[in-house]
Amino acid sequence: MDAAPAARPLRIALCAGEASGDGLGAGLIAALKQRFPNAEFAGIGGDAMRAAGCDTWYDAGELAVMGLAEVLRHLPRLLRLRKAFRQRMLDWKPDVFVGIDAPDFNLGVEAWLKQHRVRTVHYVSPSVWAWREKRAEKIGRSADRVLCLFPMEPPIYARHGVDARFVGHPMADDIPLHPDRDAARTALGLAADAPVLAVLPGSRLGEIQRLAPAFFDAARRVATEIPGLQIVVPAANAACKQALQAQFAAHGADAAWHLLDGQARAAMIASDVVLLASGTATLEAMLCKRPMVVGYRIAPLTYRIVKGLGLLKVERYALPNVLAGEDIAPERMQDDCTPEHLATDVLRWFRSPDAVAALQPTYQRLHAQLKQDASASAAAAVAGVLGGASHA
Repeated sequence: MDAAPAARPLRIALCAGEASGDGLGAGLIAALKQRFPNAEFAGIGGDAMRAAGCDTWYDAGELAVMGLAEVLRHLPRLLRLRKAFRQRMLDWKPDVFVGIDAPDFNLGVEAWLKQHRVRTVHYVSPSVWAWREKRAEKIGRSADRVLCLFPMEPPIYARHGVDARFVGHPMADDIPLHPDRDAARTALGLAADAPVLAVLPGSRLGEIQRLAPAFFDAARRVATEIPGLQIVVPAANAACKQALQAQFAAHGADAAWHLLDGQARAAMIASDVVLLASGTATLEAMLCKRPMVVGYRIAPLTYRIVKGLGLLKVERYALPNVLAGEDIAPERMQDDCTPEHLATDVLRWFRSPDAVAALQPTYQRLHAQLKQDASASAAAAVAGVLGGASHA
């Protein structure tokens, strides 16, 4: 009598389209290996996912295009890549596909695979709480399960009959509940007793062009009011550093201004107050337990279209305010994002140590809420989708 064929290893396909997704993917792979030691991993990823054991058929950098003009220029190549990637996955026969962020690419791939009876998971919900909640239905048609980084997201999906699970935020796992300000200042060469303002006008060139003049003008105004102020400005990459250096020159930056290569988190932890662009960095500043002032501007025409069509559904933009359900950080958006307003808000934090101290319990509560061992939670949610999948 012939022996039964051995079951093949579990196969898990993944696709991450940028550095943040590559990090999430690496953490997920490590946690899934704890559950499925013999599993095979393949798909699209970067260095972190490769190091974690993923066979990357394409590099994550091939999906990292930003802006309408750039996407249009790369569209033929992206469509060819998507077609080849989908077919390779069907040939490989994964037991589950995990699309990590990159919704413009991954949701279409997920929908197509779902039609071909491949289980699908989307890791990192698009901001359905802010933009067009009805998108939750479309996401549910693509993914068997959505993994959410924020606790307010699953109830939105539930209203549309979509299986969504809150898994926590990896950043909350990475940042200590009580960051060490003195160690951060030592690492950056800052005096332990100096007043420090961290200024982060964005990690993209367009953001720097729109925000740095107002942010740096505000910082200069604050420096005239706070003796001995040190100003630290992290640059996300070489191109951003060059753009920020030009702004330094235009605003008469002196020895008290420090332009850093990366090190955004260290700059936040070292600071007394953070002035920053709206985005994920506001969450990082909250987890670093620093009071912040949030500013943002988009192109005037885009802003009028967004507001006129009612596409933006929130009154609060900054993630700490959204999570807290109250305004714990001043927000200065669009025409309100002026040097005068930003400087006034920053100075209020410097001059109100009691208000800064009163923030800390809220920051600690929100940090604890997001600290869920996200990679392990996400792995458990993926395992739940697999259920009793056969690997033969």
